[in-house]
Amino acid sequence: MPGVNDGHQDVDIDLGGLFRAIWRRRGRVLLATAAFGGLAFVGANLMSPEYQGEARLLIESRQAEFSGANPAQPQTGDSQFDESGISSQVQVLRSADLIKQVARDMKLYELPEFDPPTNPSAISDVLVMLGIKKNPLDLPPEERVLKEFQKKLQVYQVEKSRVIAMQFTSEDPKLAAAIPNAMAKVFLSLQSGAKLDSNSEASRWLEPEIANLREKVREAEAKVAGYRASSDLLLTGEAGGTFATKQLNDISTELARMRGERANAEARAENVRTALANGRAVDTLNDVVASPMIQRLKETESNIQGQIADLSTTLLDGHPRLKGLKSQLQGIRAQILSETKKILGSLESEATVSQLRERQLVAQLNTLKANSAKAGEDEVGLRALEREATAQRQLLETYLARYREATSRSGENAAPADARVISQAVEPTEVSFPKVLPITIVAAFASFLVSCVVIMLSELFSGRALRPVGRREDELFDDEPLAIPALDVQPVRETVIHPAAAQAAPIAVQEPVFAAAVAEEPDEPEMAEPEEDDFSIASVADHLSADDVRVAISVSPAGDKGSVNAVALARMVAEEGRKIVLIDLTGSACPTRLMAQTADLPGITNLLVGEVPFTETIHADRLSDAHIIPQGDADPVLAMRGIERLQMIIDALSNAYDTVLIECGPADVNAVRRVTRARDTKIIISAPFVGNEEIIDLITGFGEAGFGEIVLMTGTGYPQSGNSGRRAA
Repeated sequence: MPGVNDGHQDVDIDLGGLFRAIWRRRGRVLLATAAFGGLAFVGANLMSPEYQGEARLLIESRQAEFSGANPAQPQTGDSQFDESGISSQVQVLRSADLIKQVARDMKLYELPEFDPPTNPSAISDVLVMLGIKKNPLDLPPEERVLKEFQKKLQVYQVEKSRVIAMQFTSEDPKLAAAIPNAMAKVFLSLQSGAKLDSNSEASRWLEPEIANLREKVREAEAKVAGYRASSDLLLTGEAGGTFATKQLNDISTELARMRGERANAEARAENVRTALANGRAVDTLNDVVASPMIQRLKETESNIQGQIADLSTTLLDGHPRLKGLKSQLQGIRAQILSETKKILGSLESEATVSQLRERQLVAQLNTLKANSAKAGEDEVGLRALEREATAQRQLLETYLARYREATSRSGENAAPADARVISQAVEPTEVSFPKVLPITIVAAFASFLVSCVVIMLSELFSGRALRPVGRREDELFDDEPLAIPALDVQPVRETVIHPAAAQAAPIAVQEPVFAAAVAEEPDEPEMAEPEEDDFSIASVADHLSADDVRVAISVSPAGDKGSVNAVALARMVAEEGRKIVLIDLTGSACPTRLMAQTADLPGITNLLVGEVPFTETIHADRLSDAHIIPQGDADPVLAMRGIERLQMIIDALSNAYDTVLIECGPADVNAVRRVTRARDTKIIISAPFVGNEEIIDLITGFGEAGFGEIVLMTGTGYPQSGNSGRRAA
């Protein structure tokens, strides 16, 4: 933030000053607001009203009931309608073919709304004649309607859904509702027609393919049958089995069975042989016990043993009866042994027969193995032919299923579109554009804001909205309250200056502004009440504020007495809320002593010499919001050499302050000419206690020099606290 300090102060934005600047220009702001609001209101009412209709479509997979080969299967076609799928449907709705079909069905080319180039404006005709704009009538009518239709149409996907909204704007409310509904109808028709076309094309393509596949399947199956007969690969009724394979399996099974029987017979014969060799009882062997002959012999043996036991109780061992029975018992036992040997021979014969049968089966098995190896080689070619026939048969079955499904969906209502209307457009009753009241309010509010912003920016860029950051006047010199002394000379009443005074001879002038000698300080008279007339300090302060005077030069022919009034004038202007800076160009530095905090601050002489930066020469007044550029402590002679820079300094200050007041002390016209080159600069003659003749001479001199704006300030004294709201000095 730019500094305005004496080495200890900064500046800040004065928000109150910004609002006061807006309030001072409230008339302009309200006028601009009303003007733009009125223009917006008139313009909105002159516009043709437009209405907007909206229809909505839900994109989903739809299938006709019982139209498929397996209607019980769930439909999974919705997966194709992802984000890109819905976007594709949006582009279909915006396609030129669909729009052209709607335009043809509704005869939109007959409506002037859709062909505005047929009634061009005068400006458009001039632009076409000058070659700046292409003649729109060069386009075909259908293209012009399409271009205008697309301007009025808006199609978009509702966020996070599969719903597509179609909005159309038209000057006719009926047309605004009819066109979205017509677009939805055409879109559903195109979708359904596309499905029917795909089913019909599939049916037409499948018919010759199925006929061709049937012939291929018949030829492939004939090759399989012929190859099987020529290779003696006859089927046996089992899945995948041939006659040679079945024979090999049967003989292998029989061989295994014969080997088991032979082993069993040999084991049984060995058991009987071992029992006979070891003298064991053979009646424990299963083969012997199972023999009927052995069983009868055993029964006979048991009966004879019973008889011998019965007779042994009554007869002696040598009795012929006992001898006969014992002889019979031995014969029975001999028969049992003989019968056992026969059984052993039978078992050995059975084992021999099994061995012989095994040999025969082995021989047959070897023969079948050789035949089976040859059959395996033949089956390689057979399987290749069977695979070809199976593939052709499966393809034929697939084509037949697709053909049946395609023919079942070729009906008029068998292919519904993958979309349905969930919200039809209704005839709008309210105008969508223009909204007169909102447009008027927005335009008025925008113009109000822009006006305020422009005023604020001008205040900020000029520096008038900046205020010093420092101690307030009630914090300064609390222990030494100062008072500006009033003059004890009675005021001279102001007189009306006659225009003839302008013809008077010029008066003698003093030396330039920066005199080497310092004038004596003023005496300290009592305070006097201000004069309530047109030449008082308060009147001049009101005049500077009301006329927004940017630069004013104060000339004090009475010396420090007039400079004191100039200080009072600066403070009164600051009380009015204006930013004012006083430049002390007096030889006595009276304003510096009254306003600056110390007497040794850098000032205008230092600035003209170039010893200090610009911002270090601006200081705050001790007792008001005014600023002062003191006299400074540089050499006045050196400062006079840079007097040409003074005008640039004044111009820069006028951009930052509302008013720049230059106090020149008892300066003449020539000295004032060196201060400013502008002839429209306000000249203030601070002449308390100065005679009328001297005042007339001053006014005449400034008038002859070309200064037309001259203000006379002859009032004395200072306002007291509570008097017109002004602060006492």
